[in-house]
Amino acid sequence: MKTIAGLGKLLATLFWCVVLANLIDPYAQPFAQLLMLAGVAVLALHAAEMLLFNRLLSAQPSAGVARMNVLAFGMFHLWTLPGVEHTSQPVSLEETAHA
Repeated sequence: MKTIAGLGKLLATLFWCVVLANLIDPYAQPFAQLLMLAGVAVLALHAAEMLLFNRLLSAQPSAGVARMNVLAFGMFHLWTLPGVEHTSQPVSLEETAHA
């Protein structure tokens, strides 16, 4: 999981670098507008994640830094936080029959 999160953070960093480069020197149209729209959409999605996981983020030792990392990296940063439970065990049919 750490490898996937690290690769995701690297790709997110590259994405934000391209969005920043587009702000400084816009690409040809319509790519500049589409890239800006994608940047705004990703930022809005990460802001929604920050609101949904507010309790987990406020429990971190440096909550402000954790919130900024969620704005930049989204779920890739949330996967690396302590306190997030990762369950990947299959559920047996006997357990679902009792529910």
